[in-house]
Amino acid sequence: MSRPTDVRVVGAAVFLIPVRMRMPLKFGAQIVDSATCGRVAVEVEDAAGRRAVGWGETPLSVQWGWPSSEPHVPREEAMVRLVESCAAALVDFPEKGHALEIGHAFRHAALDRLAAAAHRPPLAEQIPELAALICFSPFDLALHDAYGTLHGLDTYATYGREFLTRDLADLYGRAEERRRFQGRYPAEFLVKDPPAALPAWHLIGGLDSLTSEDLRGDEPRDGHPVLLADWIDRDGLDSLKVKLRGNDLAWDIDRLVRAGTIGMERGVKNFCADFNCTVTDPAYVLAALDAVAARLPALSGLLRYVEQPFPYDLVASPIDVHSISARTLLLLDESAHDWTHVSRGRDLGWNGVALKTCKTQSGALLSLCWAREQGMAIMVQDLTNPMLAIIPHLRLAAHAGTFAGVETNASQFYPEASLPEAAIHPGMYRRREGKVRLDSLRGPGFGMRVAEIARPLPPPTAAAGTLADPGAARRL
Repeated sequence: MSRPTDVRVVGAAVFLIPVRMRMPLKFGAQIVDSATCGRVAVEVEDAAGRRAVGWGETPLSVQWGWPSSEPHVPREEAMVRLVESCAAALVDFPEKGHALEIGHAFRHAALDRLAAAAHRPPLAEQIPELAALICFSPFDLALHDAYGTLHGLDTYATYGREFLTRDLADLYGRAEERRRFQGRYPAEFLVKDPPAALPAWHLIGGLDSLTSEDLRGDEPRDGHPVLLADWIDRDGLDSLKVKLRGNDLAWDIDRLVRAGTIGMERGVKNFCADFNCTVTDPAYVLAALDAVAARLPALSGLLRYVEQPFPYDLVASPIDVHSISARTLLLLDESAHDWTHVSRGRDLGWNGVALKTCKTQSGALLSLCWAREQGMAIMVQDLTNPMLAIIPHLRLAAHAGTFAGVETNASQFYPEASLPEAAIHPGMYRRREGKVRLDSLRGPGFGMRVAEIARPLPPPTAAAGTLADPGAARRL
């Protein structure tokens, strides 16, 4: 059944924006010092011929989405090819409906084929599912932004039965979900009156200096903090996420205790331990928790959750984690590609999920609804999102009703990259009193106010449909 509010995609354009970090970010075994951000414009049209353009952006984080021993450059080139091929494929995609319905259908009907086609020698590995989701995510975000813009509504006001043809039961498709979600829509699971400010989590990367004893002499001198105490004092932080190695127990315990000591001395009340997929035995995590409880009992009481210690392929590594989730919240991150992975994780004992817009807005909403219905804890985590990428990220956190704010670390690693966007949305790009603010959002879609942001864009590297003319695409 079609609706007069249904849309189809008629145009798409891709803009690649390189950004460099002021200092490298180490998580697990990976180190990131730069990224290419895929900024995308998508134009939609309804049955009456009305059109609107929406915007989406995601850092193409190769190290996070495609950890591998294969060379970095060919992996990044493959991800860029996939982004660019999505533009024409989405314009040619016949699906009509709500942005969520189109994004969900494209992800399952077309993305795997496009990812396989983007593979080139000398790579032996195919583009993995997580990296493919990253590549499609800016298009999906732009679709949701365009849908709201066309109808003159906040995108989050369009997730009910008035706009969606398919309910959650139909979108999930499995028999068990059909029974539980019949006649239910995402709007039911979202915060009705989202906050204008969110508690902000600060990320302590594996190479970050905690005290002056850690300084190497190559730190930036750009007016932004370097040491942990200075970050806490400047931004009024009270939530710290600590990146760990997962294969060096003594180092991990010491890192947690040192960060905890510095933080608690300055009033920090929330901590998280993030192992980034490097652990293979729950006993390792339990040993770290036991050691922290013995050496710094007060920190043990403030450790709100543990994030993704184990390999993200839950089929290849089906590790039972009930022994950890019996003691603390244990959140899926890299493993939570979509709601089916969240379901598999819950069976293994995971009791929480970290949502990310880089896995698509459509997928994040479906995972959110499924996890909420199951009583799982929900957080929204960063991909070190600069520029436009941070806006839908924070909006998802505000509407998801996370149990402890939102991770937001672009101001640590890309403070200069977002200056044009920060001129319009200052509260999103600088944490004050431990929070980020969303009160600058206005207008339909995600409220990003893109037309007011004075950012010159490079020529599009791919464009299709109504945006195929490069001059037209640059004028967007």
